[in-house]
Amino acid sequence: MMKFFTRLATTLSLLCLLGAPRARCLALDREAFIFTNYDLNVRLEPEQQRMGVRGKITLWNDTAVPQKIAVLQISSSLDWRSITVGGKPVQFVMQSYTTDIDHTGTLSEAIVTLPQEVAPHATVELEIGYEGVIPLDTTRLTRIGTPDDAAKSADWDQISPNFSAVRGVGYVAWYPIATESANLSDGDSLFEVLSRWKQREIGSQMHFKISVSPDGAQPGDLVVNAPTCATSSEAMGRAQQVVADCMFQPLGLRAPVFATAPYLFLKTPDIDLHYLPGHEVPAASYAEAARKLVPLITGWFGRLREKAVTADLANPDAAPFESGALLLTPLVRANSEIYGLAAAHQLTHAAFRSFRPWIEEGLAHFAQALYLEQAKGRQAALDYIGSHRAALVATERSLGATQSQDQANGSLINTPDEISLQSKAMCVWWMLREMVGDAALKKALSLYRPEQDKEPSYMPRLIQAQTPRDLEWFFDDWIYRDRGLPDLKIASVFSRKAMTGTYVVTITVQNLGGAGAEVPVIVNFAGGEVKKRLEVRAKSQTTTRIETSGAPEEIVVNDGSVPESDFTNNTFKVETQSP
Repeated sequence: MMKFFTRLATTLSLLCLLGAPRARCLALDREAFIFTNYDLNVRLEPEQQRMGVRGKITLWNDTAVPQKIAVLQISSSLDWRSITVGGKPVQFVMQSYTTDIDHTGTLSEAIVTLPQEVAPHATVELEIGYEGVIPLDTTRLTRIGTPDDAAKSADWDQISPNFSAVRGVGYVAWYPIATESANLSDGDSLFEVLSRWKQREIGSQMHFKISVSPDGAQPGDLVVNAPTCATSSEAMGRAQQVVADCMFQPLGLRAPVFATAPYLFLKTPDIDLHYLPGHEVPAASYAEAARKLVPLITGWFGRLREKAVTADLANPDAAPFESGALLLTPLVRANSEIYGLAAAHQLTHAAFRSFRPWIEEGLAHFAQALYLEQAKGRQAALDYIGSHRAALVATERSLGATQSQDQANGSLINTPDEISLQSKAMCVWWMLREMVGDAALKKALSLYRPEQDKEPSYMPRLIQAQTPRDLEWFFDDWIYRDRGLPDLKIASVFSRKAMTGTYVVTITVQNLGGAGAEVPVIVNFAGGEVKKRLEVRAKSQTTTRIETSGAPEEIVVNDGSVPESDFTNNTFKVETQSP
């Protein structure tokens, strides 16, 4: 029987590689199992660019049928050495699997024949061993035409003698995964596959003990993004090896990351900075930016639940990367505003946790707008929100053709789209703040408990409980469904001078878009301006009256706080009429 399944797995993999119809390849279900537990021993040898891993993984059958075949995938620069169950070797077929989930553009896939079928919702534990090198590799980017320098700035993961930094799934599959193929040239394919993997593994846990060969490391220079991670030095002959014992329980949205280099160390009460020699000034500048932000962040999101950690990147042009409260970024240019934005984002993750990306990422971007408002005023915050507008409008337009049929799947609670999860979610939090007020929103956030978040309506209910207003229409338009963006215009204006000498301006605002919004309506006149907030539901119009002390000259709907599909029709020049 075992030989039969081995032959079957081989045949299926060859058929898929040769481009057989998808119906045949569905028999090889790469996402049949959830990896519920990792217990790994990882050894790094920077001088050789090598890593070796031994340990155990637990797989849970997430299907309604028994499973005999399991798929394990690691980066193509690593090789499978052993896979056993209950101490006995199992048969497996190795193949290359093309996918951009890894920086090499390919995974080393093991199709494993299990000794017994695993019943639905049952588990199996595998002992595994693999090893190999992790060099700098930009294959997945250069093969779609990305210039070499840009590719190296994005895919900088590597193990090397002087600097090593390796991100997890989505960049380098240095621990076993199992996903369907993703292609960077195929729209949101990579983000969809990555999002699906993270959601499947969100409740899983990972424990790993990682040690660094003394040939290429110094004590205290190993950085890991685990919430719990104890680092120590162990004697190895005359040298010392660095060891970190780390736990992710659960993984949540984090992709496990590690970095090792001859770092220098700057420690503050709220943030630890690991910086490379010669980068003392920018490291101190970042620490100061973070220090100034702590009162703002804790005032909104509560105390820091873990210490923020920032680690320097050797490539000065490398794109920053964050996972949880860890930020990997080049510390080479001391820029207080850029560091403030980065620290606001990072500290928010250290203070507030959610497994829902629209909450986790949306609040971190919202915090950046709060920082700019505090540092430079409201207009600076609105300008920052506006800088996200073009990408958001383009995303919503690209989804427009399917919105009527797929509004729920494209919603903030379901979408894998990064622009939506960052830019749109940031705007949602900003709009909620202006609708319910700072105190009410802070109270709702303080009541949030990730372990109690069992359904999408949990956070909206917390917010709704803090205000007498009915916000269900807003949640439905912006969170539960993707109804696009508002398109607000001044439909009509009538102004008359009252007996008291003031002016009464009657304004009708029309919303041509599919999402409702509450927006400020601003009347400008020679002596100043008057603002009034107005709720305008989708595909409808609302009229309001505003009294001014001078003759109105211009009416503006929306000051930039609400994202719109069209801002060209938001202004109306007034011709004053006599009483």
